Amino acid sequence: QDSPAIEGADLAGVIQDIDVYREALESYEPIIRREFQEKYNAKLLMLYAWPSQQLWCNLGDRSKSNVTLADLAGKKIRTYSTTLGDFIEGINASAVTIAFAEVVPALQKGVADCGITGTMPAYNAKWWQVVTHNVRVRLGYASSFLAMNNKTWNGLDKEGQAAIMGQMQPLTEAMWVATRANDARGMNCNAQGPCDIGEPGNMTPIEPNAADKAKLKDVAENVVVKRWAKRCGTQTCIDEWNATVGKLSGLKASL
Repeated sequence: QDSPAIEGADLAGVIQDIDVYREALESYEPIIRREFQEKYNAKLLMLYAWPSQQLWCNLGDRSKSNVTLADLAGKKIRTYSTTLGDFIEGINASAVTIAFAEVVPALQKGVADCGITGTMPAYNAKWWQVVTHNVRVRLGYASSFLAMNNKTWNGLDKEGQAAIMGQMQPLTEAMWVATRANDARGMNCNAQGPCDIGEPGNMTPIEPNAADKAKLKDVAENVVVKRWAKRCGTQTCIDEWNATVGKLSGLKASL
């Protein structure tokens, strides 16, 4: 069964800073923990994230440096979730679902004009061979979890449970350190470097200008969050999000 409440932990375009995102995810953890318990009969052990999900586009000319979100209107953009699709539709582009392994040929053949993935996955999968620009809007952090079925968890003795939980905080901390480092490494490696894991991809990096930042906030709040609120469907769900992720992002959900 679906859990729109869990989806609320990583809505597209809502948070642009990885440290703020960590704070938001941790503030939202009690809601996620409850959802796992009540809907999936599972004990949540830890939450973590991956490098930021950004836009990687084949715009033909790498020398073009004045790219804006408006230039992506009408483009076919590979997504992999409902919330990412909401964002893409919010910038008047078309969301297409393509398996990760098929994205490079799709970009090469023009089946897609852009794709969304993390900074390191884009480099490791050699997207830089078929795209020209990295539009650096953070569309999420692929938030992930480690959980255990309650029956299995309850079958462990107290010592076993304590041993597992004792490792969760150090592992969580290590994951965030690695994610932050890999986020920057991925952006550098896809652009002109420095890159300590291979040749630079020589993409043209595009940082959002003031107009794009305003557009990003507008789409995040009035399309992404608004559509999610309808999926969530209850005032309790909305209030919990507003008091946690919403408070830290400066956005507000409403039915």
